[in-house]
Amino acid sequence: MPAKMPLALVAFMCAAGLAACNSSGPRPAQEVSAGPATPRLVTPAGFKLPNGPGCQGAVDRFQALIDEDLEVGHTIKSVHAQMSAEIAHARTTCAAGNDAGARAEIAASRSRHGYPGG
Repeated sequence: MPAKMPLALVAFMCAAGLAACNSSGPRPAQEVSAGPATPRLVTPAGFKLPNGPGCQGAVDRFQALIDEDLEVGHTIKSVHAQMSAEIAHARTTCAAGNDAGARAEIAASRSRHGYPGG
């Protein structure tokens, strides 16, 4: 093969290689079991986050969000348990009257686990 390959030939070879990756045809749809161990993968249409004021609302909303993420398969039980423990601590902080502290704990947990601020 010559040292310099024409650009058109390189482009053709790349396109042919990519086409080969997709040439297996359509894949059959996978069946989804309706059993309780199978995640839903989508949030139900009627799902709404709790709407409460102050740190109590922030705590309730984040707990509902991670509960739903566990239910639909977006997180695993061990991570959910860790976040729930962090939320429980924030709930205690909130109940003690430290609104700013509880909100800071929720914000830290959200950040630590990759949830955007909210």
